Amino acid sequence: MALLHVDFFSDVLGMSMNMDVLLPQQTQGQIGMEGRAAQGKYKTMYLLHGMSDDQTIWQRRTSIERYVSSLGIAVVMPTTHLGFYTDTTYGMRYWTFLSQELPKICREFFPQMSAEREDTLAAGLSMGGYGAWKLGLGAGGTFGAAASLSGALDMVDDFKRNVEAAVEESDRVALFRGIFGSAQALEGSDNDLLALAERLASGGKELPRLYAWCGTEDFLYQGNLRAWEHVKNLGYDLTCEQSAGDHQWKYWDEKIQDVLRWWLGTDVDLQ
Repeated sequence: MALLHVDFFSDVLGMSMNMDVLLPQQTQGQIGMEGRAAQGKYKTMYLLHGMSDDQTIWQRRTSIERYVSSLGIAVVMPTTHLGFYTDTTYGMRYWTFLSQELPKICREFFPQMSAEREDTLAAGLSMGGYGAWKLGLGAGGTFGAAASLSGALDMVDDFKRNVEAAVEESDRVALFRGIFGSAQALEGSDNDLLALAERLASGGKELPRLYAWCGTEDFLYQGNLRAWEHVKNLGYDLTCEQSAGDHQWKYWDEKIQDVLRWWLGTDVDLQ
């Protein structure tokens, strides 16, 4: 595969941004790894990071390049800072950047990327799991599937735990208020995944395929259970899995392989 470090300008955010991109490459002479080119346009996975990380983290903590090298797909790993994939109350339009501007830029830079929704997956962990489901539910014309690993899927509950239940003012309180405003503004808005899923299901539009995994010892586990039950009751095609585990990379490295099998087919050969 080819690994590209891309620095570019975002008009939506008004600043320079970064993404790392994996592109298929047909190879024969690599020791211990086979590269395969795609036939036709590339299926593309947008792979999102969590709160403490940036566009490099999936390469640093997992073997994502090795897993996809023989699949003929592209992987886009953007940085989105601590914006929670949201148009924040302080004026930074991270949601508009991710859902509209970034796919357009990627397809201009890399014309072999497919523009078909069924060929485009959003996936991520923790904050990125929230962002991935938000793309599936809120930008369904672009993303036909979304996968969350240990995702913050019940953001209303997460907001209350981090802000309303805080004993004293803290950096985390200021961060969440700066992104979402108040609990009243968040609940029922497009930043509330449960409400967003309801509106999409009642709107007659094609629903995305959804995947989720969360460890039973994860602090986000109960929120995941609530979100899974909610979207199932709404009629979504949801594959949800749980197993022992908490909030750390040794699980996400394993589960991103399950995401690829779920999206592409259980018979895919991951290196």
